Amino acid sequence: MSSNSAQQPEYFDVVVIGGGISGIGAAVYITQEFPQKRVALLEGRDSVGGTWDLFRYPGIRSDSDLHTFAYEFKSWRHETAIADAPLILDYLKETVDDYGLDEIIRYRHTVTSAAWSSDDAQWLLSVDITEADGTLRHSVIKAGWVFGATGYYRYDEGFTPEFDGRDDFTGDIIHPQHWPENYDYSGKKVVVIGSGATAITLIPSMLKGDGRTGEGAASHVTMLQRTPSYILTMPRIDGIGQLLTRLLGERRGYLATRWKNVWMDWAVVTTLTKFPKASRRLIRHITTKLLPPGFDVDRHFNPPYDPWDQRLCLAPDGDFFDSIRRGDASVVTDRIRRFTTDGIELESGERLEADVIVTATGLNMRLFGGVDITVDGRPVDLSTSVVYRGMMLSGVPNWVMAVGYTKSSWTLKIGLLGKSFIELLRHMDARGYDTATAVAPDGTGTRPIIDLDAGYMLRAKHALPRQGDEMPWQIKNVFLEDRKMFRGSVVTDALEFSSRLDREFDSGRATVEGAGR
Repeated sequence: MSSNSAQQPEYFDVVVIGGGISGIGAAVYITQEFPQKRVALLEGRDSVGGTWDLFRYPGIRSDSDLHTFAYEFKSWRHETAIADAPLILDYLKETVDDYGLDEIIRYRHTVTSAAWSSDDAQWLLSVDITEADGTLRHSVIKAGWVFGATGYYRYDEGFTPEFDGRDDFTGDIIHPQHWPENYDYSGKKVVVIGSGATAITLIPSMLKGDGRTGEGAASHVTMLQRTPSYILTMPRIDGIGQLLTRLLGERRGYLATRWKNVWMDWAVVTTLTKFPKASRRLIRHITTKLLPPGFDVDRHFNPPYDPWDQRLCLAPDGDFFDSIRRGDASVVTDRIRRFTTDGIELESGERLEADVIVTATGLNMRLFGGVDITVDGRPVDLSTSVVYRGMMLSGVPNWVMAVGYTKSSWTLKIGLLGKSFIELLRHMDARGYDTATAVAPDGTGTRPIIDLDAGYMLRAKHALPRQGDEMPWQIKNVFLEDRKMFRGSVVTDALEFSSRLDREFDSGRATVEGAGR
């Protein structure tokens, strides 16, 4: 059942779309700096948290340390630096409470389209609102600015390739993005297809059970991969961070640990990318020591690409390798021929028996939740837009995007974006401007916005914005390199500003000139 709202559209100075870690962070920056502005945070689901509330597969956790993944303005207090989703979700909900965001969050509000009017200097947002009883109501909201904090993938579906014989398999096939609640895999043989971060997380978690007696654990888990990944280890608890907190206190210890980890991450990324051959040898040496004697390291853990051509995976405390050493987990590198009634037949002829198949095969990328964006009636083609300072799209007025880093913690970018957006709004308020548009110079050279070759990123390259070949149109995917650009003012010649008076004057002048002819 649906109904249409007859009320006049509400107006907000800023509408944040998305209640995940990006949207919550953005809302804090905006509301703390501009308490007088009307701000709304629209969340399509019935709870905040984004990724950390959506994914429910066993062991879901961060791949980054929480001292850099958490917000600069709110300390991460738990001793666990590589944290499971429930801890991260608690932290986000605590942030909402601490900063009074409950007053501005609208749950079950899904933005379906956004239409910019230059005459009105406003966005007209079409919103589907799902009431508690399931009733669907359509509404319209006006906004001076939109802060798109929806993440980069589809929430409603993950990516699963077509597998011959899929319907023949008599067991359960599960995508991690849609993990059934309280699913019982105890005593079952499991094949996990994929070798990315999700697979590296799932395998030791499914073998852990309750952590004490092992009750509820799978009997065996096989990781079936087409191509190996690089996997590094890192302690779950940051011992140096704990010491800094004891010496400096909670707040100073947190910030000191944060910067320690920022520099350590930069050093690792820089070393691995500048010296790929030596890095490959080092990672292979470390991996060999973590695996059982005689393990075929070159077949299963020697990728054909250099480090950071794709994302590196993380095994906290080496838990993934522990599973292999115990014999509870195994790795198979091959291609799938077809599913069978009781498992998978590989191109080599080998058969893998399975009671459960987990397709950890990636995400479907989609910016802004699939919102249809128009500017003065013209559809916006994201693939023709160039990103300005990692935050605005050329030719799209009053719209900020939040996309984090691929080689640093995601949330480090949100801090830079929040501060830059504040500077931009201050500049406009002081001069009476109501519109800001990034304009890429004619002839600007462009290249893909993504610097990784992960499958889900490659599949979406044709639909993503581009980056330029020089500042301020370039995208830096390491925090310390990106931070250099953000040290300068966000206000540059690449931004065109206007006000209602400007537009009325230009319109009047055009009328007079037309009459003169």
